[in-house]
Amino acid sequence: MTIFYSLVARGSVVLAEFSGTQTNAGTIARQIIEKIPGNNDTNVSYSQDRCIFHVKRTDGLTILCMSDDVAGRRIPFAFLEDIHQRFVRTYGRAVLSAQAYGMNDEFSRVLSQQMEYYSTDPNADRLNRLKGEMSQVRNVMIENIEKVVERGDRLELLVNKTATMQNNTLHFKKRSRRFRNTIWWRNVKLMVALLLLLLVVMYIVLAFACNGLTLPACLA
Repeated sequence: MTIFYSLVARGSVVLAEFSGTQTNAGTIARQIIEKIPGNNDTNVSYSQDRCIFHVKRTDGLTILCMSDDVAGRRIPFAFLEDIHQRFVRTYGRAVLSAQAYGMNDEFSRVLSQQMEYYSTDPNADRLNRLKGEMSQVRNVMIENIEKVVERGDRLELLVNKTATMQNNTLHFKKRSRRFRNTIWWRNVKLMVALLLLLLVVMYIVLAFACNGLTLPACLA
């Protein structure tokens, strides 16, 4: 597995946790959440031997996991974000007054399932990579718009250009459709002409074979 241990806490009060292996991760995790300074939202990572503890604190709720040192930060923090959303969606404001381990019986199964998913399923990393690519595209678009504004160009001009391109595309499609129809009718006419020519040739052959244009020898 990539992720071996995880917990959810309110301040220093652990509400749920799960460990996929026998380690002292729980003890170290409690020391970490007690020493995180302030109450501000934060995303931090701590190294301990060959393991990394990743922590996400949002709105007073702390999600922590332990992974090996080759896992990087992308998958563990995607896991932390997923767990945070699931926990808040499941318990809502109940987390503000819950007792220690008040959600452990139910939510430890969710921790186990999602640890397994983010540790073994390649789609977990692919989805996160896709989100990153979409974010990069959005940033590039924002930068391009800012450059247009800095040059003093009017955004209305871009809209007009887009509309012109759309109109040109429609005209091109119409011309292409008319061209295809013209070619189709030309092929139909050619086939009809060839068929008529074939019938005429067959009639001439029969006329010679049947001794006349009225085919007397063949119809007698």
